[in-house]
Amino acid sequence: MKKILAIALAMLMLCLTACAVAEDVQVMSYEEYVAAELDSEVTVETYVQAKQSWWDNKGTIYCQSEDGAYFLYNMPMSQEEYDLLVPGTKIRVTGYKAEWSGEVEITEGTFEILDAEPFIAEPKDVTDLLGTDELIKYQNQLVIFSGMTVEAKKDANGNDVAFLYNWDGSGQAGSNNDLYFDLSINGQTYTFTVESYLCGEGTDVYTNVTDLAIGAKIDAVGYLYWYNGANPHIIYIQPAE
Repeated sequence: MKKILAIALAMLMLCLTACAVAEDVQVMSYEEYVAAELDSEVTVETYVQAKQSWWDNKGTIYCQSEDGAYFLYNMPMSQEEYDLLVPGTKIRVTGYKAEWSGEVEITEGTFEILDAEPFIAEPKDVTDLLGTDELIKYQNQLVIFSGMTVEAKKDANGNDVAFLYNWDGSGQAGSNNDLYFDLSINGQTYTFTVESYLCGEGTDVYTNVTDLAIGAKIDAVGYLYWYNGANPHIIYIQPAE
């Protein structure tokens, strides 16, 4: 009888401990995440939208929920775990809120996959917010810039071109460099990027940007990354309607 009571008591203590651990996990809303101090520990639940890269047992992921978006930088994981994170997958992430050149991200993260219906974000049209302080509120979200005009950039020889390989034109075709191109609206010009780790050579957007013509009008969709200002990572373009 004493043995049975001891086992029952042990099971009760185990249950109480598990409950206490569960209660200690405080999942933040996006608003609470935004308000959190830099370098503080954060826990969020969100959905995988796109994967930028995996190397050295670390993955970099674009995530979004109904109320906001997150950039998970160099989150430790195996290749097998990375492969499981297909778009729409819900995950709980605990890590540290960090900032690099204006980009707010979660670093040193751990994650677990949650059982939930997939969620894929629809792009938010933020064209009217270009050049305003409001734009940063949509950092890391999937956004669309509508009715933009392709402007000329100068290559290394001073020629007008629709895009550059690398920000300074130092790259070349066949080297899987980032692409940089300028789009304008209402007399203002902004720079956009095709991040080669996210959408490299051979992807539709990479090919379409290298085929751009100066003066063309397009819509551009991508993740609102930040690097000393808005630096959208474009994932597809299409002719403007």
